[in-house]
Amino acid sequence: MPAQAILAFDQYPADPSVGFELGWDHAHYNVVPPPAHLTAADPLRHGWLAGRAAFGARTLRSSRQVRKWLQLRLNAWRRGRAFDSVGVTPRLLAQIEVAACPITGEALTHATGAPTDASVDRVNNDAGYALGNLAVMSVRANQAKAGYAWDDALAFVSQIENGGLDAIDGLSAREWARLGVLMSFCTPLKHEEAACLPLLVVPPARLRVLNAVQALQVLLTLQFTRPGHARRVAELAALVPAGEVRHAFLVFMHTLLARRIAAGRLGDSPAMRRAMEDAWSDDLVNRRWQRLSLRLTEADCERLVRLADKRGLAGPSARRLERSLATDGWALETAGYAISAAPLRTAPLHRGGSTAAPGRAGAAPARETLSSPC
Repeated sequence: MPAQAILAFDQYPADPSVGFELGWDHAHYNVVPPPAHLTAADPLRHGWLAGRAAFGARTLRSSRQVRKWLQLRLNAWRRGRAFDSVGVTPRLLAQIEVAACPITGEALTHATGAPTDASVDRVNNDAGYALGNLAVMSVRANQAKAGYAWDDALAFVSQIENGGLDAIDGLSAREWARLGVLMSFCTPLKHEEAACLPLLVVPPARLRVLNAVQALQVLLTLQFTRPGHARRVAELAALVPAGEVRHAFLVFMHTLLARRIAAGRLGDSPAMRRAMEDAWSDDLVNRRWQRLSLRLTEADCERLVRLADKRGLAGPSARRLERSLATDGWALETAGYAISAAPLRTAPLHRGGSTAAPGRAGAAPARETLSSPC
């Protein structure tokens, strides 16, 4: 009997009413649930049958985003993960779609069964399926990401480079580096840790950048993706403390500008964003960024982001949020597990062997964060 009870919990890790509602929505959009959930005891099947009886032929159109939304909810329910039903909608999934994988750069396909198919996943594995913590990448990149954390990804970079390897789990050193940086955006880090990371990936749409120094890094980098950067850089420089820090700011911005000019004429916004990401592969850019970022405190970075946003210098690609709002629905206090499942489960193990400790991404005091555009 005890073994059966444990098995039943693993099969239906959350409140059965969530499964019933999910089945009801499958019926509402005329989508048949996966065969594994059509057994007699499955709450999802009960909801699906009830929905079919209620809606009959009066169903809604099922788009690619709707099917992905149902799939994400099913994955979250099966794993006992928190799902932000208010913030995560088919409309959001349409907003975060991208043409190319931010990790591998390959063009994304849809529903072909290939490793290049688009896949939606949580960026921070220790948080739930929530607005600001979701990104689209290729199936290949997502499978490699698995349950790793941002620092696991960067450790693989060192292993590949020091071990003379071509790849780990199908990703090259550069791809693991990009993945690690992407995951770091949604992970609360110490200021000194975040300040030393290169901006190898510009945050995708609707992603939340939780660390103030990275928010400033993104804000400064994106100045060179639209006209009028000379005026805005001058205004930003005036906000930086005078003396050594301001000098470091100007040197860094001039270095970044030189890399942007070297990229030549670029016809569209995605090309400009890629050029700025490539600029961060330059060692000189990183050295000069760290010379600036490590002279700023977290409070300094928060102040600069706040003033830049207030004066319209952040641009349309970002908006500022309080930390408490930015992580609403993320379930950081339970490492991303739903409340009904969290007390009965331990935090998952990363495949690299380190334990995902809830305290690592725990509740933080109200601070400012940067969000990509709506």
